[in-house]
Amino acid sequence: MADFPFLLAMIVVPALGAAVVAALPTARAALARPLALAVSLLVLLLAVLATVAFDTGGDRFQLTTSVAWIPDFGVDFALGVDGIALSMLLLIGVLVPVVVGASWHETPPPRPGRGPRSMTAFWAWLLLLESLMVGVFAATDVFLFYVFFEAMLVPMYFLIGSFGGPNRQYAAVKFFLYSLLGGLVMLASVIGLYVVSNSSLGEGTFAFDALRQLEIDPNVQKLLFLGFFVAFAIKAPLVPFHTWLPDSGAEAPIGASVLLVGVLDKVGTFGFLRYCLPLFPDASRDLAPWVLALAVVGVLYAALVAVGQDDMKRLVSYTSVAHFGFIALGIFAFTTEAATGAVLYMVNHGIATGLLFVVVGMVIARSGSRRISDHGGLATRVPLLAGVFLLAGLASLALPGTNSFVSEFLVLIGSFPERPVHTVLATVGIVLAALYVLLMYQRVMHGPARGVLAEPEPEPDPVPDHAGPPDGGGATAVLTAPTPPRTRAVPDLSRREIAVVSPLVALVLLLGVYPQPLIDLVTPAVEATISDVGADPGGNTPQVGGTEGGTD
Repeated sequence: MADFPFLLAMIVVPALGAAVVAALPTARAALARPLALAVSLLVLLLAVLATVAFDTGGDRFQLTTSVAWIPDFGVDFALGVDGIALSMLLLIGVLVPVVVGASWHETPPPRPGRGPRSMTAFWAWLLLLESLMVGVFAATDVFLFYVFFEAMLVPMYFLIGSFGGPNRQYAAVKFFLYSLLGGLVMLASVIGLYVVSNSSLGEGTFAFDALRQLEIDPNVQKLLFLGFFVAFAIKAPLVPFHTWLPDSGAEAPIGASVLLVGVLDKVGTFGFLRYCLPLFPDASRDLAPWVLALAVVGVLYAALVAVGQDDMKRLVSYTSVAHFGFIALGIFAFTTEAATGAVLYMVNHGIATGLLFVVVGMVIARSGSRRISDHGGLATRVPLLAGVFLLAGLASLALPGTNSFVSEFLVLIGSFPERPVHTVLATVGIVLAALYVLLMYQRVMHGPARGVLAEPEPEPDPVPDHAGPPDGGGATAVLTAPTPPRTRAVPDLSRREIAVVSPLVALVLLLGVYPQPLIDLVTPAVEATISDVGADPGGNTPQVGGTEGGTD
């Protein structure tokens, strides 16, 4: 089964699905939703089968496919996964069907003076985005990675700009320009790698395995590292490159928001692990203090800003900025425990924050408002939704027993021996996370109904305080009889919505209790990466001085 081209199939199937959906005639537009769901479930099946075929004790990169693409420049259409990349493919396989289910009744925003926009394009862009996301994690040729990295901006741009909120055009352009700028900076480093490989090997190459063996001058490494780092720091995002995410996360439709913070942002932290550390080990160690400083600032700054947010989607977006600070801390601490925790954090954040975004979308669908101040008292009327909301929030703040706890714990215990000050400062973010998550839940789900969910109270009927004198003389006092406020009827979770959240709820609890299968999957790749950067995979201390290329 390992000979089957799983990775190529996971790219081709949703791409073909997108083409079929886009070509549907108007009379058959209703088929777009079930077709998108069927394609996404097929990709999930392929991801599961690929995981079964993957041997955690085998070669670093498995399930490989390689075809010469541009031979004159040493470019191959080369695919392969290690445990880190495979875990991200599994995350994509899980989240996309959830997004399809959550977006089942999505309607396009109105276009003044024009007819309604067809939702067929939404499903086509969604499937194309899935294909490109698989490609960016599966590519083992640096140039091919760059192509997927840039190409996946296009479907997300149209998902935000065509189907998002009132400020969707601004958010879409900002997202596109930030990411495009980072990609262009990275392109300069990709070209630089080709030139270095041509000088060292006598022929240029973009193959990852060949590039990680190069002996690159430390000063040149720093320049090449910075090109990749800027692109990945924008994509992650790390402060101060983060400003596009709150706007995009708030204005994107819920399905696109889930994939934006659940998968696309992981390309940045994945890039740190896959490219920055193995290809530029000296530069990674030399510049690590600066990256760690950005990570800690991001944890604290984003948490403080999140506390003051009234827009639920912006709040969740800011929580993601804080979480990515934790992931960067785990990566650049250069210990196996911390890096393993960082990879687990990438997966578990996608699950927990994806669930939180889905639930927030369900609340917004019922109220028509993203503002926290427009909600209140929902828990008594929608107990199932309130319960899932609470679980998603607790997973986001890494409560023990939820999936995020194991990730955060590994990052902290792995980082503290090497970076105690950074670790202690980042731990403050955990306290702030409890504050902003629980405050949002309390304001939305408890207290009196208010805002758009509360209708005006009826005018009270005057009630005489007494019957007055028998002759009718004298003044008659009236009291206002207490009348309970009437509130808008709000439905609890439907069967479709229960089916949508159930897989994520199950994963939050399962990985919180038994994360060992995921740890076993990613640990060999993490150890190889830590070895590449010049640290002992069995210990915690990077080697002093430079390394001469990567090691197997």
